[in-house]
Amino acid sequence: MVRTHRLPAMFPWLLYVDAGGLMSSATRIPDFHRRSAIYVDKILKGAKPGDLPIERPTTFKLVLNLKTAQALGLTIPPTLLFQADEVIR
Repeated sequence: MVRTHRLPAMFPWLLYVDAGGLMSSATRIPDFHRRSAIYVDKILKGAKPGDLPIERPTTFKLVLNLKTAQALGLTIPPTLLFQADEVIR
């Protein structure tokens, strides 16, 4: 879709970048599930859901798709490439 409409886009999940999206900065799904399991454990042990703190993700993974960038005629700055956790070539 990104290549069809020639719109660079950032996606919330890593799998979109594997499918041709330009970039994603997201939490890893296994980490999200692990944190959810900790909440479920606390609730099953008697904690009230309303008393549990809301947690935000602390780690993010930046993935860039250079194939898509090239197809869109974009040049990714070297500083962004350096910061990426994964680059699809």
